[in-house]
Amino acid sequence: MGKRDNRVAYMNPIAMARSRGPIQSSGPTIQDYLNRPRPTWEEVKEQLEKKKKGSKALAEFEEKMNENWKKELEKHREKLLSGSESSSKKRQRKKKEKKKSGRYSSSSSSSDSSSSSSDSEDEDKKQGKRRKKKKSRSHKSSESSMSETESDSKDSLKKKKKSKDITEKEKDAKGLSKKRKMCPEDKPLSSESLSESDYTEEVRAKKKKSSEEREKTTEKTKKKKKHKKHSKKKKKKAASSSPDSP
Repeated sequence: MGKRDNRVAYMNPIAMARSRGPIQSSGPTIQDYLNRPRPTWEEVKEQLEKKKKGSKALAEFEEKMNENWKKELEKHREKLLSGSESSSKKRQRKKKEKKKSGRYSSSSSSSDSSSSSSDSEDEDKKQGKRRKKKKSRSHKSSESSMSETESDSKDSLKKKKKSKDITEKEKDAKGLSKKRKMCPEDKPLSSESLSESDYTEEVRAKKKKSSEEREKTTEKTKKKKKHKKHSKKKKKKAASSSPDSP
C-alpha cells in the first residue's frame, strides 16, 4: 500500500488580495489624514491674537464696568470738591467773624490777661503757704510723738522705782523682825532703838546711791537717743530742701 498524498497547494495571501481588488474601507485612511486641509500661517496668527484678546463678551463686560466706575469716580470727586469749597467758605466766614470780634474784645482781653496774671500769682502764693503749713504740721507731729515716747518712758521708770522701793521696805521690815527675835530680851530699849535707827539709815543711804546710779544711766541713754533723733531730723530736712531748692 502506498502513502497518501496529504500535500496542500500554497496560496499567496498578497496575490490573493490583489486579485480580489480594492477593499471598501468604512473610515478615513492614512492618506485622507495626510491630505487634510491645513490653515495658512496668516490664519494661525489671527487665531493666536484672538486667544490673547479673549472673548468678545468678556471684553464688552469689562468696558461697561470701566465706564460705570469712571462715572462713580466723577460723582465722588464732585462731592469732595463741593464739600471742600463749602468748608473753605465757612473758614473764611469764621475768620472774618473772629477779626470783627477781635477788634471789640482787644480791650477786654488786655484786662483779662492782667487779671489772669494776678490770679496766677495769688495761686502761687497760696500753694507756697500750703506747703509751709504741711511742713510745720509734719514737724509738730514728729515732736509730739517724741514727747509722748519720752513721757511714757518716764512714767514706766517711776512705776518701776515705786515697786522696787515697796519691795525693799518689805524686806527691811522682815529683816528687823528677825533680828529682834534673835537678840536677847534683857537689853534696854534705848540700845534696841539705836541699833534699829542705824540700820535703817544705812539701808536708806544704799538705796539713794543705787537710785542715783540708775538715774545717771537712764539720763545717758536718753541723751544718746535724742542725739540720734536730731541727726535723723537734720538729714530729713537736708533731703527735703535739696529738691525744693531748684
